[in-house]
Amino acid sequence: MVITKENTIIGFIGTGLMGKSMAGHLLDAGYKLVVYNRTKEKSLELLDKGAVWVDSVLDLAKRCNLIITIIGTPKDVEEVYLGENGLMENAKQGSILVDMTTSSPKLAVKIYEEAKGKNLSALDAPVTGGDIGAKEARLTIMVGGDKETFDEILPIFGLMGKNIVYQGESGFGQHTKICNQIAMAVTLAGVCESLAYAKKSGVNPQNVIKVLETGTAGSNILKVHGHRMLTSDFAAGFYVKHLIKDLKIALVESKELGLDLEMLKHTITLYERLSERGEEYSGVQALFKLYVD
Repeated sequence: MVITKENTIIGFIGTGLMGKSMAGHLLDAGYKLVVYNRTKEKSLELLDKGAVWVDSVLDLAKRCNLIITIIGTPKDVEEVYLGENGLMENAKQGSILVDMTTSSPKLAVKIYEEAKGKNLSALDAPVTGGDIGAKEARLTIMVGGDKETFDEILPIFGLMGKNIVYQGESGFGQHTKICNQIAMAVTLAGVCESLAYAKKSGVNPQNVIKVLETGTAGSNILKVHGHRMLTSDFAAGFYVKHLIKDLKIALVESKELGLDLEMLKHTITLYERLSERGEEYSGVQALFKLYVD
């Protein structure tokens, strides 16, 4: 179908740190929006803007023909999609299901295959860009599934992101997100160690950043999180607990591919140490605390 504001009711499940902003852009564009979240309070801003609340995934599935999810863990995704009262058993025929959670590639393929058997379409479309990218509608969106379905809802993705890349078959969006999380986490650990060295040596670390960010060591991680580290801004744009979840998915998948990723394993250990200190709801840049506290 050609998606229009007249023939589409969007269901959005997961109105947390990023989901709330993403759903808000759909409302602002004039789409009818139905929302569900385990904690209703996190949806109140959307309800004030005109979204409709439902009390369950089942109720949402029966009312909508395009359903977007961005929730917690693969276990949550499996329950929402494949549970008895989930989307797969209750979505309208012909509906499109889009999971934007960072989840398991194998689960994405399972959802895709189940959807095919029920006259539904499913895409895995995880995102990166954090809370700021979500607020500013400039997320990077990496998509796996049928190209025809991707093309169909590309205008919807365009309301939430700027860099939208079709990666190929089902599961490839999740595989790409794993690549992103490995590179991001390992780079972030390197930035922590670089700035910890700068502080210990007596060099002004802000001046170090000025040098590094324009050279071969420059990165968005350094530019954004480096400054946050030095100003003790550890507020979450992306939670430590969620990064640990993502990296453990990456570890499982890499082992199944026959890869031994030593830096990935060490970075998981660092973040687990940070979490054990009560920092699971801090931003990922709080890793710096292991080096300077």
